[in-house]
Parts: sequence; structure tokens; C-alpha cells
Amino acid sequence: MAQDAVGLPSDYQFWMWKLSVWGQASTSETQQDTCRHLPQFQEFLRQMYEALKEMDSSTVIERFPTIGQLLAKTCRNPFILAYDESQKFLIWCLCCLINKEPQNSGESKLNSWIRELLSHILSSFRFDMKEVGLFTQCLGYAPADYYPGLLKNMVLSLVSELRENHLNGFNTQRRMAPERIRSLSRVCAPLVTLPDFKPLVEALLTYHGREPQEMLWPEFFDAVNDAFLLKKISLPKSAIVCLWLRHLPSLEKAVLHLFEKLISSERNSLRRIECFMKDSLLPEAACHPAIFRMVDEMFRYALLETDGAPEVLAAIQVFTWCFVEALEKEDTQLKFALKTYFPYTSPSLVMVLLQHPKGIHQGLWHQPLTHISEMLREIVEDQAHWSCGGPFESWFVLVHFGGWADVAAEHLLMSAAEPPEALLWLLAFSYSPRDGSQWRAQAMAEGKAVLGCLRKLFRSPTLSARDVHAAAGEQSGDPRPPVCPCLIRRLTLNFLLWAPGGHAIAREVITLMAQTEEITHEIIGFLDQTLYRWDRLCMEAPTSRKLARELLTELRTHV
Repeated sequence: MAQDAVGLPSDYQFWMWKLSVWGQASTSETQQDTCRHLPQFQEFLRQMYEALKEMDSSTVIERFPTIGQLLAKTCRNPFILAYDESQKFLIWCLCCLINKEPQNSGESKLNSWIRELLSHILSSFRFDMKEVGLFTQCLGYAPADYYPGLLKNMVLSLVSELRENHLNGFNTQRRMAPERIRSLSRVCAPLVTLPDFKPLVEALLTYHGREPQEMLWPEFFDAVNDAFLLKKISLPKSAIVCLWLRHLPSLEKAVLHLFEKLISSERNSLRRIECFMKDSLLPEAACHPAIFRMVDEMFRYALLETDGAPEVLAAIQVFTWCFVEALEKEDTQLKFALKTYFPYTSPSLVMVLLQHPKGIHQGLWHQPLTHISEMLREIVEDQAHWSCGGPFESWFVLVHFGGWADVAAEHLLMSAAEPPEALLWLLAFSYSPRDGSQWRAQAMAEGKAVLGCLRKLFRSPTLSARDVHAAAGEQSGDPRPPVCPCLIRRLTLNFLLWAPGGHAIAREVITLMAQTEEITHEIIGFLDQTLYRWDRLCMEAPTSRKLARELLTELRTHV
């Protein structure tokens, strides 16, 4: 066996011999010997699992034909099985032998045999397996016939007991002991990906006892969360929400898993980010304020750590779109006050930001935009209102609904009236919450000057790239750079998309603007975000949309 056991612990033969000795006699000496060697044997099981998990079930059986004997002997020893650690490692090893898609009768029989052993392990919760075996033998059933059904019925029985236990409430005489539920969750931890155990996993997650401390084993939560994130298990939203509410590390890991997917995927469009968001189930789960607050805090930390990276800003906006969409689908009446989602922000401000621009005629956009700007300005510039969180908190909530700032830029450019100070302030504030009123005043003055030049060119029958470039302040002769060049570029790009003569010179102007790779990525982000917002708002702008899509495709091929 030593030659066959390459890759398994070197003391494999020793433990096979020990298990045979322990199984042949049930004397006080063998019982004492079992207990004395139990810590070493548990370590052996752990090491064996580490070796088995690297192989598929067919390879394990081919290379180690007696592995089944060892696991069966272990499973039949009550002194070993009495310990949670032994159960855990034993179930993990058995799971390595299961063939998820059996191709022949031999593999099906192997799966049935493994179900028999799993049923034996679970029998401590419901059944006397010796009695079951005698009963089925008298009926003339073979193990391959009745063990799959027995395992299924055992799981359903446990699910039923958990549900009855939940309904019994304070009727302590009929309630399942917390220790039993905790032990059951630990046994189930390595089994969560098996279809037979899905109802039990869901029942455990949605079970709520009256105990002050969490009853379920942390490893069970970890196993379910990992399986869900890796798409090895499908559970209803209610079960996942219970998981994340009951086990904060699982929620944190789910958010970090989403961040990793966003970072590792190159050239993320907002549509692709939206797919990642919805696939994660986080926006739907965030309808519960506790989950929303946790996810929002992690986005806040990412925003601060990256110094307001555009990718993070875009992710926050898409998450908010998906969250609001899920909130609207869940119930027409809000189950929770808005204050519970945004505790550091004025509820009236959040209510205004939640208004969907889609439901407002384009010619009336200036009204909600002005109202948003006035409310923000009052909070930011009047320290008496800093109980609502101050400049950063107001900016952070505006980031969630960043589409309003984009709408303000379009409205400023296309309106025939004098640029309203409120909209200029909103646009300047959207770029930086930390710079004071003096910085914003300078940014507003520069934006107003550029707007004046661009609006003069808007109806011009003949346009040149140099004229637009000069109007954007790039050739003004002032040696000082603008305090907020991003704002100037946003206005210029909007001009190219909306001005009748801007389409013909758009590529040339962008070539003049995109002097660095960073600016090129900024322009790509603007075009992608604009197309995404237009789709969301069902904007009718076929010519502008066609140009934006062409420019986006061309720029992406060059970076």
C-alpha cells in the first residue's frame, strides 16, 4: 500500500491497521486507545483531505483503491464520529470521492455508497441506522435503491423539524436544542454544494432562534458564501440576505469579490459593470438598510483610498442605479425610511436626488437641478447645517446620483438663457468637495467663460477644431492652467456631441485634447457614461448617440 499511497500521508498503513483493531473489539482498552490517538488521527484525516482535494474522484479511486475501506471503518467507529472535527474532515474526504456527473453504473453505485456513509453521519440527528438497515433488508431493498431516497428524506425531515422549531417559538419542550442546530450546521459545512443538501442549507440560513448569540457555525457561513460566490450553489435572495445579515465577514468577502472582478476585467463598460453588480446580488440585498450601509461604507473606503478614482465613482453610480431599481421593484411603499440608508445626509436632499430625470421633461430639468444645487450649497457653505454631514457627506451622496451633474452640464450648454449660477456651482462642487468656496468661485468663473465661447459657436455654420480648442481655453494666452480642467473638457465634449457642426470636427478636437493617456481614459469614461445615461433615460438623440458610440469604439482600439 505504501507504493499506492504516493501523495497521501506516509502513515496511511498504520491507521488502516489501527482502524481494523479498533473495529474488531469493543473493549475498554480499545476505547482508551482510540481516545488517546484521536488528535493524531484527526490530523491524519486533515492531511489526507489536502491530498485528495487535488484529484478528481476517478483518479482517487484508481490510485487508492482501499481508500473506501479506510473511510468506511472511520465512519463506523462511534468514538471517532462523536467529535465534530472528525466528522468535518471525514465528510470532506467523502466529498472528494463523489462524482457530480456519473457516467456509468459503477460511478452511480459509488455515489450511492457515499450517500450511505453521509446518511450514517447524519443519523445522530434523526435515525438509528442499524434499525433502518434491518427494516430495509427485510423489505428486500438493496442499499443502492434506498440510500439516495433515505438521504433525501432525512434532509427533508431535518428541514421540517427546523421549520416547526421556528414556529414553536417559546415552546421550549418542542424546540430543537441550540447545540444540536450548531452541530448540524458544522456537519453540513462541507456538503453545501451537493444538491441533496440544498433544502437543508436554505432552512439553516433562514432559521431564527431566540438565543442572544449566533447558533450556526462560522465555517458553515464561510462554506455557503464561498460556494455562492463561485457559482457552485444557487440560493434564493432571502437565504443570501440572511447569510449576509447574520455573518458580516461573508458580506465583506462578497463586496471584495465584486471589487476584484471589477479590477481584473479590462475595459469595463458601465453595462458590463451593471452585469457584475446584478450578478453579485448585492444591489437587491442592499434593500435591507444594514446591508446597504455596509456596502456603502466599503465603497466610501475605496473612494478615499483611490483619491476619487473615476472607476470607483462609476461603480458607485451603477450600484446606485441597480439599488434604486431593486428598491422600486420590491415595493411601491418604502419599508424603511431614507434616513436609514443615508444617515449622514438630509432626507429631503436624498428625496430630491431620487427623482428620476426620465420622468421630467428635458425643458424642465432646470427646476430640480436648481433645487438640488441650492440644498447642497446651503448644507456645504452654512456650517450650521453640518449636522447633516458637511461637504464630504453631501458630495458622497451626490456621487451616488452623479447623473444629475451630467444633466447639469448638458443643460448649461444647450440653454439659451444666461448660465444660472446654481448650475455652475453644482457642476464645480461635483468635482471636489474639499476645496473651499474660493476654489469653486474660480472654477465657476472659468466654466462660465468657456460656456460663453462655446455657445457662440453652437449655431455657427462653419466650425474648425482650432476655434473649439481655443474656446475651451486651451489657447487663451493665460499661462495659468484652469483650476478644474476636467470641467472644461466635459463642457467641450458635450458641445461636440450636441452642436450641429461639432460632429464633423469631433475627432480632430479630441486628438488635440487627448495629450496624455490619462486624458484619453477620461474621454472614454465620459462617452461610456453618457451613452449609459442616455439609455437609462431613454434619450432621443440618434445622431449624437451614433457619434458617441463611434468615438468610443475608436478610442478603445487605441488604448
